[in-house]
Amino acid sequence: MPFAAVNGLQFYFERAGSGERLLFISGTGGDLRNKPNQFDGPFAKAFDMISYDQRGLGRSDKPDVPYSMAQYADDAAALMESQGWDRAHVVGVSFGGMVAQELALRHPQRISRLVLACTSPGGAGGASFPFHEIEHLKGEDRARYLTPISDVRRTDEWAAQNPEAYAKLIALGAADPYGDEPGHAAGAHRQLEARALHDTWERLAQISAPTLVAGGRHDGIAKPETLERLAGRIPDAELAFFDGGHLFMIQDRAAVPAMIDFLKR
Repeated sequence: MPFAAVNGLQFYFERAGSGERLLFISGTGGDLRNKPNQFDGPFAKAFDMISYDQRGLGRSDKPDVPYSMAQYADDAAALMESQGWDRAHVVGVSFGGMVAQELALRHPQRISRLVLACTSPGGAGGASFPFHEIEHLKGEDRARYLTPISDVRRTDEWAAQNPEAYAKLIALGAADPYGDEPGHAAGAHRQLEARALHDTWERLAQISAPTLVAGGRHDGIAKPETLERLAGRIPDAELAFFDGGHLFMIQDRAAVPAMIDFLKR
């Protein structure tokens, strides 16, 4: 299995595809063992793509110490360097979009073009949903709480009218196949701690990479109005909304092709 020694930790990563280089940074709780994932979609067919388990997650190291958003960004930059990549396109999704903002600010020379998906700037610009406040919720309780927030169309009325679809969403949201692994809970907690402190708002005007901000029209986690503020703060950023919630990249088949088109300009 491919591991890279980066910033004193071992990071699990995967690489696939060919063409222009793309670093894909995944969201809260991201684990490449969970399938399907980013390597099963169009990005890995359109680019030479690297993605990885971030510190505290998946098969990467999980030190039980405080993490910072700056560390997450430095991890991404150091992983690129370890693979001989001086520069690449970057797609950051949800929490990964927060990391990507920090990466663009701390290591601007590393990014060719940037996609920030269903994410937030924090601070005065607005934060994504505070997952750290519901850390006590587990399994189906957590899934039931988050389903109508992840996609605001999933109301109680919708659930009653679509019991099979609702049951599938709850089962998917409740699944945590690696939850009993050593370090899993501590690593997840440390990620949420760092996430709660994310704030790039006052620095966003320094981002120099061509940027696309993308999201779902019905997302209650990274709300459309927050994405509008994010895009408005980054010089010349483009903004695109798609038909979906926080999982709009899966819900709207036009979303990922639009991102690929932007990256390949």
